[in-house]
Amino acid sequence: MPKIKILLLLCLGFFCLSLGAIGIVLPGLPTTPFVILAAICFSKSSPRIYAWLKRTKYFGPYIEHYRTKQGVSKRLKAVSIAVVWLSLAISMFILQAIWAYTLLSLVGICVTVHIVLIRARRK
Repeated sequence: MPKIKILLLLCLGFFCLSLGAIGIVLPGLPTTPFVILAAICFSKSSPRIYAWLKRTKYFGPYIEHYRTKQGVSKRLKAVSIAVVWLSLAISMFILQAIWAYTLLSLVGICVTVHIVLIRARRK
């Protein structure tokens, strides 16, 4: 594989991984698609970074559950929904504008529906 392609894949992988990391704490920004895309980029450009990513505490489970189509635990779904609404409530309190209440409520409803529709992992 040409070195420029490897370099571009590495840059894209780190960019996506950064967005995925931000998505863990920022409601509305999805984590899983960015982590999966980063894993794909690293698997093509650097097997060492890909192996590291699969071993990480925070990103490894996203990759493994996606790869094996296991879904996520009900506890994680509940915690995710709670964190989304807590973050949105804090944002609404800070902004205190009707447009913010409307927009953030809409985002919260959409994200909640998305999380609820994700397949729950069986024991």
